[in-house]
This record gives sequence, C-alpha cells and structure tokens, in this order.
Amino acid sequence: MRRETTKQRIDKLINEDCEEMNEATRAAAIAEFSRVAHEYFETDDVAFNMKKLKNGTDVSVTFRATRIKNFTLIK
Repeated sequence: MRRETTKQRIDKLINEDCEEMNEATRAAAIAEFSRVAHEYFETDDVAFNMKKLKNGTDVSVTFRATRIKNFTLIK
C-alpha cells in the first residue's frame, strides 16, 4: 500500500474544503447576488441553490422582479 505524500494530502484537503460552502460564504454570495440583481431590477428575495454534479456544481440564482430598471445613455 502506498502512503500519500504531504502534497497529496494538502491537495485532498483543499479539494474537500471546496466541496461545501460554509454559511458565511453562502451569506456573502447571496448578499452580492442580491446587490447586483437590485442594480437592474426591483427585486423580491433572492434564492440561491447549489447542486453537486459529477463534474462540478450547478449553481442557480432566482428572484422575482417587480420592475426592470432601464438605463438612459447620457450623450
């Protein structure tokens, strides 16, 4: 049986750490997505969902817009 090298153990720890999003990171992501959505729309609550896939993660951000904020170009 072959033992893991230190580099392999560190790589494994880093990759495992990236598998799950902690609550502080999740709250920061929701706040940032909400801020960006609010720049373009009048929005209700923003929903943020993550689903683990075989080769990555499916991330979805959804919200209900009550109004679209159109920009006017100033010449």
